[in-house]
Amino acid sequence: MKSTPLSLVAGVVALAAVTGFAALTAPGDEGVTEAKAAARLPVERSSLLCPAPSTSDLADTTYTSFTPAGEGGGEAGAAELTPAEPLPADEDTPADKDDEAKKDDEKDEDAKGDKGDEDKAADTKPVISLKGLGKPATAETSKSDAPALVGTATGSFAPGWAAQQTTVAAAGGARGLLGASCTAPDTDFWFPGASTGASRQDYVHLTNPDDTAAVADIELYGAEGALKSDVGEGITVPARSSVPMLISTLTSEAAENVTVHVTTRTGRVGALVSAAEDEVGSDWLAASADPASTQILPGIPADATSVRLVAFAPGEDDADVKVQLMGKNATFSPAGNSTLHIKSRMTASIDLKDVTRGEPGSLRLSPADGSRTPVVAALRVVRGTGAKQEVAFIPATGPVGERATVADNRAKGSVLSLTAPGETAKVKVTTSEGSEGGSASVKTYTVKSGTTLEVTPEIPAGLKGGYALTVESESGGPVHAARTLTLKESGIDMFTVQTLPDDGGTVEVPAAEQDLTVLDD
Repeated sequence: MKSTPLSLVAGVVALAAVTGFAALTAPGDEGVTEAKAAARLPVERSSLLCPAPSTSDLADTTYTSFTPAGEGGGEAGAAELTPAEPLPADEDTPADKDDEAKKDDEKDEDAKGDKGDEDKAADTKPVISLKGLGKPATAETSKSDAPALVGTATGSFAPGWAAQQTTVAAAGGARGLLGASCTAPDTDFWFPGASTGASRQDYVHLTNPDDTAAVADIELYGAEGALKSDVGEGITVPARSSVPMLISTLTSEAAENVTVHVTTRTGRVGALVSAAEDEVGSDWLAASADPASTQILPGIPADATSVRLVAFAPGEDDADVKVQLMGKNATFSPAGNSTLHIKSRMTASIDLKDVTRGEPGSLRLSPADGSRTPVVAALRVVRGTGAKQEVAFIPATGPVGERATVADNRAKGSVLSLTAPGETAKVKVTTSEGSEGGSASVKTYTVKSGTTLEVTPEIPAGLKGGYALTVESESGGPVHAARTLTLKESGIDMFTVQTLPDDGGTVEVPAAEQDLTVLDD
């Protein structure tokens, strides 16, 4: 009698962990035990990147960081956002509100420390650090040269970690409310809805969180196909740095509707597009959901005065899609715009005007001919008229899935849109504690099939500061969500829209049944 060498067993166990097979049997044993179902476990590390907020001297930016309270309620780990590039020793990072109260005491302590150590610490000081789960932390800056931020959350702070960057630019060419959910680094991004037209100044911001340089390519596609560009290839993004590229300088061709495709040859980046339009305002354009034959674009405001759909088919085949608005009570096709033909590798657009007609809505794109050609899409949405217009963008987005969160909600001006493109669904919405006080609350909503439900979140009791919104699926079909934040500035109802895709707070881990002792005769 002898036992099989442990090295062999370990190798089979490793294979089982990758393939999902988990049972070991003795030689000649004809019975095979099926693997247990894969388990979903919380992630242990998350990364987020926030672009440089604004170059305007009249802009104020608020950063908000938040991790939902988990079932275990543990406090192990950390979540910090730090400047992508070390700041000069005489520069200040944005001020964490919790740190401001300690400034006077710290000044006395700093005076006693070594000057060299003090400067080094200032270079790497986090802009914002979470102190606990279920409660947002905030920081503010008014600097026109505020840097991009890179962030990491570990331990119990990692699952569901979200960060929001909200900038109010009161005047100037970039006037508007610019909101962006800080994004995870990746290697592939699609941005339909950008422009190289004379009235637009669009920048694609590339932020590298790693300690080695990344190399990126930027491709541009207009209504007639690829726009010629000699400078969009091989763009080096240095380690822990951010590079903004003015899209109109990448090509000599002016196009009103452009799809931007960002890929990396080496490394990974975070990518977002800042769009400023003369006399209409500015906002961030987030990446569309990955190419798919059906796309959902949730959260068109009820009072939208202009809605433009921009779509792109990245494959070799043309796409014919049905365009449907999921309104307050039913799904219908906009008059005269029930379908859209999208030629392969060409950007298509249609002007849906005031398609919502006083009711909230969400757009669904689905195959019109059964071909299931994948597409990407985004909406340019305008509210107001004349000198009081304001613009925002809504990219196609995935469902909230198990859970999704958006940070930086205010006592006034936050609206949540929920849409169920398939079966009727039930979701749980949690409004968190306030960043400076207030208790969390929970409410459940039912979203009827093929409709959009617009709700004003229940404000946390005793709210001080801002709060986060977390949406969790409870039953029924998938739900897609978006949050609209509105702030009145200079007589203009400035607004921004952020979608809420699944936060990826858990990962599937194959389970294994192992018998590490195998006997021979």
